[in-house]
Amino acid sequence: MSNLVRFLLSRLGQFIPTALGVITLVFFLVHLVPGDPVEAMLGETAQPVDKEALRHTLGLDQPIHVQYLKFLKGVASLNLGESFYYKKSVVSIIYERLGATAQLAVAAMLIALAISFPLGLISALKRATAWDKSSMVVALFGVSIPHFWLGPMLIYLFSIKLGFFPASGRGSFLHLVLPAITLGTGLAGILSRMIRASVLEILREDFILYAKARRITRYRFVIHYLLRPALIPVVTLIALQLGALLSGAVITETVFSWPGLGTLFISAVFSRDFPLIQGCVLFFSLFYLIANLLADMFYAVLDPRIRLAG
Repeated sequence: MSNLVRFLLSRLGQFIPTALGVITLVFFLVHLVPGDPVEAMLGETAQPVDKEALRHTLGLDQPIHVQYLKFLKGVASLNLGESFYYKKSVVSIIYERLGATAQLAVAAMLIALAISFPLGLISALKRATAWDKSSMVVALFGVSIPHFWLGPMLIYLFSIKLGFFPASGRGSFLHLVLPAITLGTGLAGILSRMIRASVLEILREDFILYAKARRITRYRFVIHYLLRPALIPVVTLIALQLGALLSGAVITETVFSWPGLGTLFISAVFSRDFPLIQGCVLFFSLFYLIANLLADMFYAVLDPRIRLAG
């Protein structure tokens, strides 16, 4: 068995118990959320008989371990139950909202890449200059500014004052701009710092001296000798940040009333919709785990030293 196959099997063996732990944690944490879903659906003034009947219909009167086993069977068969509020399959509801969240995440990633690559490269190539310091200050602001502050500021400036973009909702391309910028700035700050560190490390390698001695064009030097080997840790970080991008969309979608998984999750929490809360949290968690697994596999394919170490 090759080192690569052995490495991938070991990572997959670690993924399965971790995923089971996440599923268990999601179930019990959701049931610790304050509030009664039956009262949220019927109201506090409903008759006790009606409450008990609905509780029995929803299966909430069963022991917690019985509910947990049913939840495990449902996850294994991709059946997360029916939403208390929407009266539809949780999987179908998540699927309906997934497109909007994926659109926002892709747009945010493209903005982050468009900002971080020039910023990181300039900072590394102009090290210890005003360009370097200015670039890292911009990156620091991107990492530090929270989405719940940046989003309303962009709405106030570009929607209310200037009228360039819509303030909320999803429709045309213009609706996507402000939420994508809000979500992408934090990732741009992280990526630019990683690109700078990776390029600086490559600049210390011996083959860089050889490339400079050949007097090749600056474009070829940057693209072929500098950027390509520096991309390995950067691409790995991008894969790891995909999960964080989806989970971070919860705040951004709420600020801009974007009809994705983030707003769906918030509405499920307020309505005490246990199956829908479990489905959303489980989706975010498993997506994050899968992104980490794919990042490990990608790194192992590009860098054989990782296989030997694993």
